[in-house]
Amino acid sequence: MSTTSLAKGTAVPTPAPLPWSGLLALSTAAFTAVMTELLPAGLLPRMAPALGVSEARVGFLVTGYAVASFAAAVPLTALLRGLPRRPVLVGALLGFALSNAVVALSSSYALTFGARLVAGCMGGTLWAMLVGYAARMVPAERRGRAIAIVLAGITLALSLGVPAGTAVAGALGWRAAFGVLAGLAVLLAFWVRWRVPGFPGEAPGARMPLGRVAALPGIPAVLSVTLFLLVGHQVMYTYVAPFAGHAGFGRTGLVLLVFGAATVVGIWLTGVLVDRHLRTTLLGALALCIAAMLALGLHAGAPALLLAAVALWGVAFGGAPTLIQTALVDASGPEHADVATSLQTTVYNAGIAVGSLTGGVVLENLGAGALPWTALPLVALALTAVTLGRRYAFPAARRRT
Repeated sequence: MSTTSLAKGTAVPTPAPLPWSGLLALSTAAFTAVMTELLPAGLLPRMAPALGVSEARVGFLVTGYAVASFAAAVPLTALLRGLPRRPVLVGALLGFALSNAVVALSSSYALTFGARLVAGCMGGTLWAMLVGYAARMVPAERRGRAIAIVLAGITLALSLGVPAGTAVAGALGWRAAFGVLAGLAVLLAFWVRWRVPGFPGEAPGARMPLGRVAALPGIPAVLSVTLFLLVGHQVMYTYVAPFAGHAGFGRTGLVLLVFGAATVVGIWLTGVLVDRHLRTTLLGALALCIAAMLALGLHAGAPALLLAAVALWGVAFGGAPTLIQTALVDASGPEHADVATSLQTTVYNAGIAVGSLTGGVVLENLGAGALPWTALPLVALALTAVTLGRRYAFPAARRRT
């Protein structure tokens, strides 16, 4: 922390510059993980003939990754928490490189599926580390912005990366797309080794048991907000296409484009506000999401109102992960952030699974028009949990430890 002098001789602190190169390396790691997870979804027709299976079985390559990530996050984090952090991060990236290289070269579905399970394990390890790593690289008062920079890699992957990967596959073949991802992961490993600082693992005597981390004041509330919001969000997001068709607006691509662009705006706003107004910003984001679900439930038949509601939803959801994960690190402290984030990774993936399943049941039995009314009370529960978590999970004045 440096200081600058005023005319009267007083000194005010000047925030230290952010370690941009290291944070952008971590953001690129998030980008690579999302690309690795989701790229097969856009390549089903191309991959199926080459592997000799149906498109549905190629879709299981995404499912297998998600299940492995869900199952591996907590045990692998607990197993590796005593090791120096940077070698573990580099190892996860090299694991992505190996997995994507095998997928690019394999003609066997079984081998490809096994490589995807390895990638899922690497993803579970990586997601448990990224937020805690960013938090340890900056002072506490800049923690939220650092986390926002890292998590922006997710939005860039969803809005730009996956379409670009699909375009590469169309021009050069699907194997080339996975080959590019493998090469990116190798280059990224060198970048991390060069620009990301090394941190020690947890000493044996300092390792708090997993159950005690989960029971730290504020952690259960943050995890419950994560679960309620993800279930509610996924109820709608998974079935945007049938909902748009139900509303008489068949241009699903435009709906997703509006949502993706709005999430970029949400992340930018969050980066500006998170360190000074975390609680207020999160309450506002959840309230905005509730308003969007109301508008989708009541006025989706008007195209302009439909797109406006989707834009509000995107802005609200775009910044929510950064806000929630910053609150999680505040509650756990950076020293326990990897374990706390591994718990959140598990809850996050559970929320996606439960939300997709719930939305499918609602769609089949009640129709697409019931989707926003199903999502709304779930987001309202998240808002209630934030409101009640004022003491430990989402305090008005953030802890600076």
